[in-house]
Amino acid sequence: MPSPPHHQLNCKIIHGPIIVGAGPSGLAAAACLKQNRVSSLILERSHCLASLWQQKTYDRLKLHLPKQFCQLPFLNFPENVPKYPSKRQFLSYIESYAKHFSIEPEFGQTVIRAELDSAIGLWRVQTQDCVYFTRWLIVATGENAEPVRPEIQGIDKFKGPVIHASGYKSGSQFRNQKVLIIGCGNSGMEVSFDLCRHNAIPHMVVRNSVHILPRDILGISTFAIAMALLKWLPLSLVDKLLIVLANLTLGKTERLGLRRPKTGPIELKNATGKTPVLDIGAISQIKSGKIKVNSRRNFLLVL
Repeated sequence: MPSPPHHQLNCKIIHGPIIVGAGPSGLAAAACLKQNRVSSLILERSHCLASLWQQKTYDRLKLHLPKQFCQLPFLNFPENVPKYPSKRQFLSYIESYAKHFSIEPEFGQTVIRAELDSAIGLWRVQTQDCVYFTRWLIVATGENAEPVRPEIQGIDKFKGPVIHASGYKSGSQFRNQKVLIIGCGNSGMEVSFDLCRHNAIPHMVVRNSVHILPRDILGISTFAIAMALLKWLPLSLVDKLLIVLANLTLGKTERLGLRRPKTGPIELKNATGKTPVLDIGAISQIKSGKIKVNSRRNFLLVL
């Protein structure tokens, strides 16, 4: 449905920045501004905070990184929250954070258009029922807000359910069934692992190379180790050390049909945004044969 013309919409002048998105980044930006006595307005298309976490994540999800690397500015996680908070614990923290800083987004406001009006020197931010004007615009919509659903030839003839990872909740509904997982990123690995826990039979399709690192090494977060090493060593050397540690801990994943990229994990993340997989148990399930891996390069299905 086309949006109504501007003269039919309410108009509001916002004296502080407009922030698009009420996820962790949007809330953090609002809190930082408030700490500097700058008011702001958050526009959020859904009707809740952190909608991606609330609506598009599976039940067993936990933070991949220790809580100290994921907490937002000026408010730490409670002491009683474990090292890797669960989905429910993270959402509770998000709600507490918004309450602590008295952040009240305008929910149900989908930003349709945002453009700088050079004639008046203001950003014109249009939602479905209002046009906002501001000097500053902060976009905090996240990198995973929209699911990627490639066209797959013949998928319409498949009679079973087809679910994107953002719609997957639990493997309980797939007990004793064969399930094809397309992709071997963090979501693909965790979904496969969750299916195993519910006695399903996951088959994972892998076409591209992937870095898989242990989440912890001798009880210490691999991410924390990497961040500490980067303070003293060049990135290329840290990447080599991480791969050596991964091979010692997990074994050579190439033998399991999971090829490593030639570029190191941190360098690859910096260059392409492709995050290494942090293993929470899927590799052991692959080794035991409970997760089947199809790594033929000419396989056509990739998510």
